[in-house]
Amino acid sequence: MDIALIGGHGKVALLAAPLLVEAGHTVHSVIRNPEHAGDVEATGAQAVLSDIETLDAGGWDDLLRGRDAVVWAAGAGGGNPERTVAVDQDAAIASMDAAQRVGAERYLMVSYFGASLDHGVPEDNPFHAYAEAKARADEHLRGSELTWTILGPSGLTLEEPTGRIDLTAVESGTVSRGNVARTIVAALARPATAGKFLTYNDGEQEIGEAFDAVR
Repeated sequence: MDIALIGGHGKVALLAAPLLVEAGHTVHSVIRNPEHAGDVEATGAQAVLSDIETLDAGGWDDLLRGRDAVVWAAGAGGGNPERTVAVDQDAAIASMDAAQRVGAERYLMVSYFGASLDHGVPEDNPFHAYAEAKARADEHLRGSELTWTILGPSGLTLEEPTGRIDLTAVESGTVSRGNVARTIVAALARPATAGKFLTYNDGEQEIGEAFDAVR
């Protein structure tokens, strides 16, 4: 597949890109800062300069035209509520709409374990803006005509990846970013993950085996 990897200089994206390339995909990693191009291209991906916060519909169409799939791994980090809404909600939704318009039918969203419109995060909690933005973006994706998968990793760590997760977890724990990168590759390779919200922690089951069991 020809993949647009949005948020290409993020920690997860930089780990996912070489795995996607190794799996035979062409990866266009979308970044805002030209100084990050070297890091991206060292993964085997092609760096694409674009500011997703300012793109209009035509700009999104141009960015995604010719791609087979979109992997959303971008995030504003939650520090600035206005920017969080602009990136995690508005830009994400704009990318979904553009993907439908230009025929990039496969869409994989990296969300988080507790993402839901019923997230229960109080408005005075700094995490509220992020929880709202992710929930609204995820809900828009579910209502689209795209072949979508939403990944819900738990708390992210910088631990070395084990290649093993718990896809049956009912409570959020932790998962290495390296394992999240591996779940991106695994989900894209398995059509049965389409239409699923898959939550997971680090665990004992090999990632491929866990995703093979998704029905």
